[in-house]
Amino acid sequence: MALMKKVVLTAIVLLLLIIATTGVVFYGKGVRLSFNNGKADLSSTGLLDATSSPDGAQVFINGHLTTATDSQVNLSPGTYEVKIFKQGYFPWEKKVNIDKGVVTKADALLFPKAPKLESITNLGVNNPVIDPTHTKIAYTVSTQDIKKNGIYILDSTNRPILTLQGSSSQIADNTTAFFSSAMLAWAPDGSELTASISAQGALSTYVLRPNTFNDDPSDVTATLQSIKSSWLKIKTDRDKSQMNNLPSKARGMVKANFKIIAFSPDETKVLYSASTSANLPVVITPPLIGTNSTPQERSIKKGSIYVYDVKEDRNYLIKEGFNETTQLLEWLPDSAHLIYVHDKNIDIMDFDGTNSIKVYAGPFLDRYVFPWTDTSRIVILTDLGNSDSPANLYTISLK
Repeated sequence: MALMKKVVLTAIVLLLLIIATTGVVFYGKGVRLSFNNGKADLSSTGLLDATSSPDGAQVFINGHLTTATDSQVNLSPGTYEVKIFKQGYFPWEKKVNIDKGVVTKADALLFPKAPKLESITNLGVNNPVIDPTHTKIAYTVSTQDIKKNGIYILDSTNRPILTLQGSSSQIADNTTAFFSSAMLAWAPDGSELTASISAQGALSTYVLRPNTFNDDPSDVTATLQSIKSSWLKIKTDRDKSQMNNLPSKARGMVKANFKIIAFSPDETKVLYSASTSANLPVVITPPLIGTNSTPQERSIKKGSIYVYDVKEDRNYLIKEGFNETTQLLEWLPDSAHLIYVHDKNIDIMDFDGTNSIKVYAGPFLDRYVFPWTDTSRIVILTDLGNSDSPANLYTISLK
């Protein structure tokens, strides 16, 4: 009898665990038990997962304040207008599709309406160049004495205690060569850079290490072609690796139709100019559920700019009539946003071309706009409109 009770009790416990587990699974898929006219009704909804940075923003659904970010909302299947808003920030808006049993994300990076402008250099900056890892900016200084003039590196991974001006360090001065007038170029892996100096009709080139002061820089003028060849091999191998990481069905499509501008930092998306007009074939069949609900464009036009989402096999039009000499498009480090520089304005948009926000419309020089490593700010070169003052690097806060 005691054994029978134990068996029955064990069976009841297992049944309750199965029921509870099943309930959790169905709840996570949006299934809810409701009562209509006194009768139980098991209906299926979808979940909207709303998040924002910064958090604590209001979430409006079809114009109604419904919840705050970092929460989930059960919605019947359909299309909804979602707006995420926080005081002092530009709103984020998007149409999202809700499907049965599917979690749909609305992840908003909110930009301040009054961003903080902060100087991070004060010696005057010439010809800044960012490295391929987007963590270091090399530049020259020519307004100081022989010891302070030369080449500097701004490292955005540094965490100075008091001010971001402590992020820069000098790697060469003018005692060996006239480095303050050098043109700089990074190796494709960011491990070194060249400084080319023109004097009396002759061009001399030196190789520098970016993480230390170069007391005796190597003059590589005679072997420059060999260095360029080795750098080209590094770039070719990297490009080949990125291409090989694509699904095999997508690889041929990309090679045939894309002039690649840049892979996203996480290599899940491709920013490209269409090298030909074509209809992109469907790579993933059947289509994935719960994908980005922004309408895609698979009929591409030569010269227009697009982003192809490799994981979801979706293609988005970014810009038509793009001018590479006067405009700039590049990734933010989060792989979810693009910086768009045009007409002396700096915009940031979602990777699918939506929510384009003008974050800065003040003076800056040329196309010297660089992302900060943690996406918290962007760097510009500006004299603040004063041509009598040397230009310096400034950050524009994005959070």
